[in-house]
Amino acid sequence: MIDARLDEAPRAGPVPRLELESWRAAYGLVAGVTGRGAGFNLGLFSDEPRAQVTARWEALFGEMRPGFRGFAVGRQVHARRLATHGPTLAGWQVLDGVDGHLTAHPGVLLFVTVADCVPIYLAHPDSGAVALLHAGWRGIAAGMLETGVSALCDLTKSVESAIVMHCGVAICGTCYEVGSEVHAAVRHVAEPARGPLDLRAELLARAGRLGIRQATASGWCTAHHRDRFFSHRASGGVDGRMVAYLGRPLS
Repeated sequence: MIDARLDEAPRAGPVPRLELESWRAAYGLVAGVTGRGAGFNLGLFSDEPRAQVTARWEALFGEMRPGFRGFAVGRQVHARRLATHGPTLAGWQVLDGVDGHLTAHPGVLLFVTVADCVPIYLAHPDSGAVALLHAGWRGIAAGMLETGVSALCDLTKSVESAIVMHCGVAICGTCYEVGSEVHAAVRHVAEPARGPLDLRAELLARAGRLGIRQATASGWCTAHHRDRFFSHRASGGVDGRMVAYLGRPLS
């Protein structure tokens, strides 16, 4: 099943967020994304007072406890460096220059910050291991998906066909018009032209070539649905940030 639509559903609670309810039911995983309700900006480099941003992170952590005791996030640089997190992770860890995370252990919740870029959720259902990747056009061109899938296969001693994938809330192709240099970098086309670029469609195509058999994509668009999500492009670069999250809770 490649290129199937799977939408995140709103979840009740003080923290605005949407979750992949089917991943919780089928795999026992918590996967979702925060929203912009009540100005819930989680940007690590926000111009807002640090205490306000930290308080929002603490509110999110509070909703995720006691299922999770360790929280991992990176200061992203639009590359493909990954960090692997073990069972001893406790509290909030922020790593410099990291655009993706992996763990094979319950109780560890992975985060990436987004506001148009694609959060890529990867899971190996047989072991419960997961990976969460941040992928804008630069990350896709650099091979973030391929790097993440390879790392998860190495971690689980499995093959690509055993991994499931979801491309989460992001800007849609209609709203994301880019120059020929971006098309050339991402799609490797001989005669690139300026125009719309669907990042999630590109990722799904790459997933199929890797041998992943089950890959879905959200139908939510950060630019179309600005009442729910932050969008860097639609705001002219002044919007806040959401976070995507993925993990296997403690039983």
